[in-house]
Amino acid sequence: MVSAVPARSHVDPRVARAWTVLDTVLDPEVPALSVCDLGIVREVLPDDDGLEIVLTPTYSGCPATEVIERDVLAAIEAAGLGPVRVSLRRAPAWTTDWISDEGRRKLTAYGIAPPGATRPADGAVPIRIVRRSSVPAERVDCPRCGSAHTERLSAFGSTACKSLYRCIACREPFEHFKPL
Repeated sequence: MVSAVPARSHVDPRVARAWTVLDTVLDPEVPALSVCDLGIVREVLPDDDGLEIVLTPTYSGCPATEVIERDVLAAIEAAGLGPVRVSLRRAPAWTTDWISDEGRRKLTAYGIAPPGATRPADGAVPIRIVRRSSVPAERVDCPRCGSAHTERLSAFGSTACKSLYRCIACREPFEHFKPL
């Protein structure tokens, strides 16, 4: 799996403290995860005036991007690490492979089935041929009881990045974070 968070072994103590603060900034759409758990914080860069936080939105039309940017700025300023600016880096595109292992555990505990890996360990981007089918290509285990006996109810859940499933075993509905 591709590393979700860039290396944090920095000499600058402001950068190390900023990573700690960013670990507390929750995603507005999935508040069980921090922006670091999601892997959308790509870099924390020191400059003469303060810090630059580099974010990669989960997708270019994500309605939460402005809220995340505002929350990141507020958290860094509140920690006394400002001034701070946020820059958006859209390339390379965000992938669910950037969700940390801890983030995947948090998704399951929150009741959302985490996505499977989409890229091999070498980082190559596979070409996917997708057939139209009512049966999902990926097995999705129930985050509540662990059963693999599930069915997709809708390609879309509460947000565009999630789909709606139901567990046949425990009869509970749940969302699945779509792999990208």
